[in-house]
Amino acid sequence: MTTERLLLIVEDDPAFARTLSRSFERRGYTVLRASNLEEVGTLLAKHTPTHAVVDLKLEGSTSGLACVQALHTHSPAMLIVVLTGFASIVTAVEAVKLGACQYLAKPSNTDDIESAFSHVAGVAEVELTNRSTSIKTLEWEHIHQVLAETGFNISEAARRLGMHRRTLARKLEKQRVK
Repeated sequence: MTTERLLLIVEDDPAFARTLSRSFERRGYTVLRASNLEEVGTLLAKHTPTHAVVDLKLEGSTSGLACVQALHTHSPAMLIVVLTGFASIVTAVEAVKLGACQYLAKPSNTDDIESAFSHVAGVAEVELTNRSTSIKTLEWEHIHQVLAETGFNISEAARRLGMHRRTLARKLEKQRVK
């Protein structure tokens, strides 16, 4: 069953998912919700969404990137926006490689997401800011890159980063990465 604008929200925070759902329904979307990859698979068996909003970090071992890949495989024309509270260049590139059309850092509202859907082709006139990157940001991006390369294996990532496993675990806890 495909409608004009069928949106799938993949979010494990029920309150945020409900808020997004209501907001998009007011804008004329038909909304489906899932909280993990298994629920996404069940919904894709019955529906073909035209749009999707996927949280990068889902409860348990489910990655939002796995959901992006499944959605893109099911329907390459689907417009997929990834939301994350832990934005990094590495995960943004990976999300786009897997089929996402945009990658937004939280907090993002419905206007931001809808704007991302409508600017899929890219805009050449986007203003480039000359903002230097902080050491903390560079460190976090490097840590996240190594974590992604090791399949989020903390022990192996710590070894590659040359730090104790507990030190890496504390850094992740401080960034609120589960």
